[in-house]
Amino acid sequence: MRRREFLKASALGAAAAYVPPHNFDKYDFGAGPAIKNRLNQGPFPADLYPSWNVVMAVTPSDEPVPNYGMGLITYLCDEVGLQRSGEQSVESALEELVKFPLGTKLYLRVNWKDVQPRPGPLQPNAIWDTAFALARQYGKGIGFRVMISNPDIPGYALPDFVREKVPMVKLGAWQKREREEPRCDDPAFQAAFQELIDRLSEEYDGHPDVEFVDTCMYGFWGEGHTWPLERNPYPDYSTAEKAFVRMFEEQTARWKKTPLVTNTQPDFSKVGNSELVDRTIRSGGWLRTDTIFIENEQIEALSNRPPWTGAAIEVGMSDGSPASLHADEGVTYTDNVLCHAKDVGACYFSLWNWHRISAAGLRRYYEAYPKTLDSLARTIGYRVRPSWVWTYEERGEPGLIVGFVNDGIAGVPGALRVSVANEAGQELAAGFLDAGYPLLGRVRQALFPLPKGTAWRGLRLRAEIEVKGQRHSVRWACRQKLNEDGSLTLRPTLGLNVSDETGGV
Repeated sequence: MRRREFLKASALGAAAAYVPPHNFDKYDFGAGPAIKNRLNQGPFPADLYPSWNVVMAVTPSDEPVPNYGMGLITYLCDEVGLQRSGEQSVESALEELVKFPLGTKLYLRVNWKDVQPRPGPLQPNAIWDTAFALARQYGKGIGFRVMISNPDIPGYALPDFVREKVPMVKLGAWQKREREEPRCDDPAFQAAFQELIDRLSEEYDGHPDVEFVDTCMYGFWGEGHTWPLERNPYPDYSTAEKAFVRMFEEQTARWKKTPLVTNTQPDFSKVGNSELVDRTIRSGGWLRTDTIFIENEQIEALSNRPPWTGAAIEVGMSDGSPASLHADEGVTYTDNVLCHAKDVGACYFSLWNWHRISAAGLRRYYEAYPKTLDSLARTIGYRVRPSWVWTYEERGEPGLIVGFVNDGIAGVPGALRVSVANEAGQELAAGFLDAGYPLLGRVRQALFPLPKGTAWRGLRLRAEIEVKGQRHSVRWACRQKLNEDGSLTLRPTLGLNVSDETGGV
């Protein structure tokens, strides 16, 4: 059933009532992604497993973990394009950014006309093509947004073949320019938009290098608003919401493998943002914000989202120049932002000099103020490990009970699949934890029954994250040595099963 209901249309027309969004805390978003092969997650009482014996204890890593669904994102191109110095080539400018070591992921924001200037197949510009080539070369996942409106460039984000067929509505002046937005409910716009999404999804849905795609929304930068202008192009709220719900459902239907990431922008422009956010969570998508200090409504949504829902935080950072530091009581503005990104449990954070994208600027700030950036890099997202490993053998059947822990600041943005394999790679037991687990500050145990006669030493414990039916390898975030594929070989931990007073002697 829909979360929001409209008033019945009066005799004078079909005006609809705007209903404010709800609190996310304790709100029922359902159980999250369906778990097809759920592991037995307890309880495991001593009367059923009297032979249990803890054999391995695993400790947390203090290094960044480059897993899918998390990380610091180096921005390559934003709404004003790629910034270059002098005669620097596109390839050189982008590669300099991609090589910035703190960023484990990449991001592009481009106009519709930059990827499809004419009807038919995509014809991306050089920035797009080069960015994808570099992502593959350097092994870094990439996310992107295609904008239908961009007030920071001359002209329009729309390609001419769309703009010429769609009514454009003047909303007022901002920054000394009259602003126009398209009627996205117009059939010509809907048809062209559907073709764009078809083309993009055919090429990039499930693409091995693509981590996420930003949901295309109403208005400036496709973020769901035309602030500070106080009107939208639509005759009533119902018309606007129906248009953008339809566009969202078209995107959801076509991005079947890659998560959509929807902005939590408050519905200032009255176009249905609350409905899109709700549908995003229910369809397995993620959330994002382009601020951390402005709207308390976004903080509510991000910090109280379901644990299986990822979150990307985008805030511009200092380029290290004195004028951009804005230090208060010894804390720079950027360090303050980074601390607050932790507070809402970020999965991703932007490495981005707003409208001045520069690898030199990123390096300059990091070299002067490394501590807080390093701290976020080492805590962001989910950082899971098998903290306790117990063995048992009951009625001639051996097995493992594993206690999983999350040392990060966010839940698992999907479902964690764990498997036990022998040294030859044969999978002996496997299944999923509940979506979002293990949670922060809690241990989630799971049972792995093994074939008769199986010795536990030398077995390999491997993790994967499943998002929208796609699996991605997960490297355990532990200090103990891992295999090349990120799995952990089980071996005894010295000092276990002796009196604590002996210190393990």
